[in-house]
Amino acid sequence: MTRPLEGITVISLEQAIAAPFCTRQLADLGARVIKIERPGAGDFARAYDDRVHGLSSHFVWTNRGKESLTLDVKHEGAGPVLDALLARADVLVQNLAPGAAARLGLDHAALSERFPRLIVCDISGYGADGPYRDKKAYDLLVQSESGFVSVTGTPEEGVKAGASIADIAAGMYAYTNILAALLERGQTGRGKRIDISMLESMVEWMSFPLYYAFDGASPPPRAGASHATIYPYGPFPTGDGKTVMLGLQNEREWAVFCESVLQQPELISHPDYASNSLRSANRAALRERIVAAFSQWSAEEVGARLDAAKIANAQVNTMADVWAHPQLAARQRWRQVDTPAGAIPALLPPGMTDARMDPVPALGQHTDAILAELGIAGEQIAAMRAAGAV
Repeated sequence: MTRPLEGITVISLEQAIAAPFCTRQLADLGARVIKIERPGAGDFARAYDDRVHGLSSHFVWTNRGKESLTLDVKHEGAGPVLDALLARADVLVQNLAPGAAARLGLDHAALSERFPRLIVCDISGYGADGPYRDKKAYDLLVQSESGFVSVTGTPEEGVKAGASIADIAAGMYAYTNILAALLERGQTGRGKRIDISMLESMVEWMSFPLYYAFDGASPPPRAGASHATIYPYGPFPTGDGKTVMLGLQNEREWAVFCESVLQQPELISHPDYASNSLRSANRAALRERIVAAFSQWSAEEVGARLDAAKIANAQVNTMADVWAHPQLAARQRWRQVDTPAGAIPALLPPGMTDARMDPVPALGQHTDAILAELGIAGEQIAAMRAAGAV
């Protein structure tokens, strides 16, 4: 089966999450992704934890379908290997430390004359210039700098997201910009430079709270798992000790909720609750009324009432619940992916039915084969290994 990016070769000097997440998606679409790793240690995300049969949860998520080439890019013998790889490549992705790619001669300015069709995607915390260029930028730090932590959490304390959303945002924008650059190259015949920053990616995602606080207005309040400005919209306990998440979007739904779910039609026009702004302002008192009503029923019964009223609702699932989610099972969204520690389940990428979900590579698994493909003989490979170049 032909996939959209078959025939495209991606060279990636990557580590952690942002760049690996980008290139894994390119691999899912059929691209050949050659991941260059440090000899001996490799991508430091390999050692984040050992939760997946001894392998890192982050690494198995973001690195399937790739070939691992160990190469010390600072070694004098690395230059010819990199040149030979880039001569065959369509895309170079890197998220090395700020300025590192330029020092290695791997920036677009240094490469574009020799490889005019090469697309170079740089992923960094804050971008290639500006006063923050050289600051270290881990996911939590960028969540903070982007304002995300200031509007997330409880009134008493801001919190970070439970997933690496700044890394994910940057990886997604890198991925989509690379796809657009490949289309553009089809028209112009030339590659280009893509400069992706985690900060700009996250600030784009923060546009609603930014506009809400436009021109000095107060920002959305931190409201825990509830919506900051729409109410009722959030978690509510039920009589069996579980929690149901529900959300109302308009006055029609508020009327149906009062009449059919709470069975308290008098609340529809109550002067404290007759509009969303009033409900949000008086949410503490309204919450007491909803919790008192829900205490009569189990979470299953509350969910059934909400479904019958066509009110949006959801379960607050654990990770174990998600692994066993009936909707994902019914839509056959799980596949098996091989790893050095055996097969594991992996989610079929959203929107895809035929993604290439090849194994997660062991460190340096493809080094000899890739070097041989470049015309480097076995004795020379052995010498490079002895010298610590690979």
